[in-house]
Amino acid sequence: MSHALLTSLGLDRHPRVTLTVAADSVSDDRAVIVRSPATDKPIAAVRLDDAASYDRAVEAARAAFVKWRDVPAPVRGQVVRAIGDEFRKHKSALGDLVSLEVGKIRQEGWGEVQETIDIADFAVGLSRQLYGLTMPSERPNHRMFEQWLPLGPIGVISAFNFPNAVWAWNAMLAAVCGDTTVWKPSLLAPLTAIASNAIADRIATEMGHPGVFGLVIGTDTEVGERMIADRRLPLISATGSSRMGRHVGRVVAERFGRSLLELGGNNAVIIDRSADLALTIPAVVFAAVGTAGQRCTTTRRLIVHESIVNDVVSRLARAYETIRIGDPLAEGTLVGPLINRRAVDGFLHAIRAAKEQGGTLVCGGVEHQTPGLTGHYVKPAIVRAPASNQLPISREETFAPILYVFTFKDVAQAIEMNNGVDQGLSSAIFTDSVRSAERFLSPAGSDCGIANVNIGTSGAEIGGAFGGEKETGGGRESGSDSWKTYMRRQTCTINYGTELKLAQGIRFE
Repeated sequence: MSHALLTSLGLDRHPRVTLTVAADSVSDDRAVIVRSPATDKPIAAVRLDDAASYDRAVEAARAAFVKWRDVPAPVRGQVVRAIGDEFRKHKSALGDLVSLEVGKIRQEGWGEVQETIDIADFAVGLSRQLYGLTMPSERPNHRMFEQWLPLGPIGVISAFNFPNAVWAWNAMLAAVCGDTTVWKPSLLAPLTAIASNAIADRIATEMGHPGVFGLVIGTDTEVGERMIADRRLPLISATGSSRMGRHVGRVVAERFGRSLLELGGNNAVIIDRSADLALTIPAVVFAAVGTAGQRCTTTRRLIVHESIVNDVVSRLARAYETIRIGDPLAEGTLVGPLINRRAVDGFLHAIRAAKEQGGTLVCGGVEHQTPGLTGHYVKPAIVRAPASNQLPISREETFAPILYVFTFKDVAQAIEMNNGVDQGLSSAIFTDSVRSAERFLSPAGSDCGIANVNIGTSGAEIGGAFGGEKETGGGRESGSDSWKTYMRRQTCTINYGTELKLAQGIRFE
């Protein structure tokens, strides 16, 4: 199946790619072996860039930018429209490739490609709405306004868990803003990147605009470090761990570049005593185990009113028993594999630590054997914190399906617990109390970039700005006015009179 899928996307003809048949025999240290997390078997080998090929890619992006920035924004939008239409044609195949390469279930793979289609649609409309402002001047016969101009080639560093959509969030907006893109994907998901970028580059080239979408695939040492230190890239958009973001932010700041950081999340759901549990339980299950817990928006902490905690945990445990774990491309599978053995080891380490710290394992927390598959499967876990609510391991973001359950007495305490971690990405409250909901959304409420009422922490729509506070990095991607990150602001004043008038009434005669 994998060979046919890769062939349908043209990867069998791509100069970087060697298909599965020969992948095991590849010994070149200039290549990376891509393995399916569902089977742990090789899919393909991908040739890596070195310093010289990275430099050529950036120079190509710079040359393309000089021409692309002068293309009218609505015309740039038409290019993005055509790219979105092409992704529609390849949605199923690309979604299946996401499942094959990173282990997302088929529905989530297709959903990720739909995000790319959606952000392309959003960007098309945006291409006619890159608005500036007109401000009144204090000087007679003067007009003052601001405008937004293209920034330059943009460096995009993406993580394995969203190998298509996060690139698109950046690349589609950057394109209509007049920027070109140099994309460094995760080495755990290079095939999706090659296929996705090839579509965008082919369409743009056919429409007379080659070089707008660039791709570099290399190690952090040889390519990543060069990229973040490269003065030719005025903006680096990086998705990954808080540790990675701290390093990226420091290096980019030292050269006075811009950083757009989308980093870790340690997201909580508060369940108030008035919550509709028929609505709450399915939402929590999806947010906690979707993508096998490998989303930055995964629910990792559940803060439940003490009067209903036993009922909530019981319902969740029964729901977890019905979750089908297995082949992500098989019909009915709800949880696929973790990305690799290291992720499994991290999952098991966190479970051991939780027990040692007084937590009680309610269900799951072990490796899962899937008939016919030798991949990296675990059973999603629920862990109840001790009565003290002290569970230090819960402050760490384990990229795996572990849900820690805590209790609270009043909403103020619950909000304090929600905010009591270093990250600040997504948060939610389930309640039928207007007071509780409004308190959660007030200035004294959730300190996260995303705050939801009666929906879970994951599954953001592209229309809203996506990102978080604190160690989540402060960046915003996707909707709202996130486009401003990819442009430079310019304030302009025009004197259409015959006298030189100075501001603040200054006379210089």
